[in-house]
Amino acid sequence: MIGRLSGILLEKNPPQLLVDCGGVGYEVDVPMSTFYNLPGTGEKVVLLTHLAVREDAHLLYGFGTAGERDVFKQLIKISGIGARTALAILSGMSVADLAQAITLQEAGRLTRIPGIGKKTAERLLLELKGKLGADLGAAGGLQQHDTTSDILNALLALGYSDKEAMLAMKQVPAGSGVSEGIKLALKALSKG
Repeated sequence: MIGRLSGILLEKNPPQLLVDCGGVGYEVDVPMSTFYNLPGTGEKVVLLTHLAVREDAHLLYGFGTAGERDVFKQLIKISGIGARTALAILSGMSVADLAQAITLQEAGRLTRIPGIGKKTAERLLLELKGKLGADLGAAGGLQQHDTTSDILNALLALGYSDKEAMLAMKQVPAGSGVSEGIKLALKALSKG
């Protein structure tokens, strides 16, 4: 398995790169999040990689961070999610945004990514719940996200749209309790 490439960046043709490693040119597909952070052509580049071996091809995918590669591996394990779709997801949102969408079970954020429909978004939320969203808890943010999720769900239950609820959530200071947060969000909604 090829886990890392270090070499000279020869070509950049989104989403594909050509990296020269000791005289061998590797074609590597990368998400746009990695692509935008690449050095110029002719400069040294280091990519973490995932090699996908198929019956008809050996495909190499590159990532700027270990987090992106880990999420990519989680995504391609899901039935119906191929490498192209996983790259589109990572190109459409950061790992942190994806983890937050999974934790808060926000299918609407996923459906904004080209190629992700409602059913696919719901499958992603179901399959990744507890796998990707749990990473936020390890960083100490789980309690805050539970509170945010409770406030958001309360607003949705009261009949507010996703957009209205998310706008109101921006008015709620971090660290607010659930009941206080609901009051502040409702106050913000009544002004709007």
